[in-house]
Amino acid sequence: MLLRYFYDEKLAQASYMVGCQMTGEAIVIDPSRNIEGYLKEAAKEGLHIVATAETHIHADFVSGSREFAERFDTTAYLSDEGDADWKYGFASDIEAKLVTDGDRFKIGNVTFEVMHTPGHTPEHISFLLYDRSQTVPMGIFTGDFVFVGDIGRPDLLEEAAGLQGTTAVGAKQMFESLKRFKALPDFVQVWPGHGAGSACGKALGAIPTTTVGYEKRTNWALQMEDEVAFVKELTTDQPEPPNYFATMKRVNKEGIAVTTTLSSPRVADATEVNELVKTMQVVDTRNGKSFAAGHIPGTINIPYNSKFVTWAGWLLDFDHEIAVIAEPNQLQTIQTDLQSVGLDRFVTLIDVAGLPNEQLTERYPDCSAEKAVGAAEAGDVFVLDVRNKTEWDGGHYEKAERILLGKLASRYEEIPTDRPVAVHCASGVRSRMAVSVLQALGIKDVINIDGGYAAVQTVLNQQALTES
Repeated sequence: MLLRYFYDEKLAQASYMVGCQMTGEAIVIDPSRNIEGYLKEAAKEGLHIVATAETHIHADFVSGSREFAERFDTTAYLSDEGDADWKYGFASDIEAKLVTDGDRFKIGNVTFEVMHTPGHTPEHISFLLYDRSQTVPMGIFTGDFVFVGDIGRPDLLEEAAGLQGTTAVGAKQMFESLKRFKALPDFVQVWPGHGAGSACGKALGAIPTTTVGYEKRTNWALQMEDEVAFVKELTTDQPEPPNYFATMKRVNKEGIAVTTTLSSPRVADATEVNELVKTMQVVDTRNGKSFAAGHIPGTINIPYNSKFVTWAGWLLDFDHEIAVIAEPNQLQTIQTDLQSVGLDRFVTLIDVAGLPNEQLTERYPDCSAEKAVGAAEAGDVFVLDVRNKTEWDGGHYEKAERILLGKLASRYEEIPTDRPVAVHCASGVRSRMAVSVLQALGIKDVINIDGGYAAVQTVLNQQALTES
């Protein structure tokens, strides 16, 4: 048997390929939409991918099961658990095998056993892995059920998909599912679907794999025996889910276009940008300081780094076309990144090197935390904190108001415009994106607080010492 681990650091998403070297067959567990890495690895190992399997309808990335099935006639093993609202709508369009708790299937000489593990979602299943004639499992693919040091959150159907009342139900289901997990032998390896940085839990570890025994001794959720206390802990302080999670739930349930049917974006001349901003979402991928020094009015700033995909999902509208200001040699990777979260309407790339300086007419200033606090105390600026709720609860400036960066587009009318808006996050990265969003929405008198809340807190501490 062969086991390969694939990890997308941009989405903190793990997937796995299991192959039977005797028969040359392989299966991919929870594949991402970009399937090229799996194909290359299979070819290198002399394997033929014949199937995929999904632990649940994902909320944070586009699944590759349909991509595989449409392009290579693979079989998709999909959950038939849960209520009628969360069945795979595209299952009838491909070669799909709907499975429930206790079902078994084989890929070559490798056996998979389905274990229904609801809690994160009603339909969630895990896959126990048996090699050859083993009578006890060697491992379990847990998807968003059990992570290293944490478990899947139960609130996404309510928070992201709008299904009211599902959080408490999911938390109770999770409590019961964990009892089955704890009954597995300690030596069973655990292969989770996410690592540190994922929004599918609140305290995921960075180690890629673990064991049942290790999690029983170290995972907070497996230490708790009281259901009421467990439900309270699990449903408290979960990170705010990105806007695109609701869209991911829909496209992974109903299906999405195969990437080979999508057109490649055209490369446009920079002189077109002023017209493009009238009809498209135009994203400038330069770093925040370069954007601040001069940019085209109406564009928003999402730097092209490891967080680009996540913030694109937060800030872009899936129903409108997208143009990106970047280097032409980045076109393919940007398109792949955007497609990984279903942003398929990327149609134009503008060469950043060709931007005429005379078009970069809009700017915004930075100001020191000391100056910003002084102005706020005098009532001369409105301080906007764009951090998440957990950060806010951990400490905030009493004269600030909080609107999460990802929610600015829907809540910007709450921001007063009778004075400048001074924006901060934790250190200054998110606040620069927030300033760009506000300017694109028409709030032009905006300031970035240099150093973010860390700098603001230093000023407040110094003031407190002086006053004492």
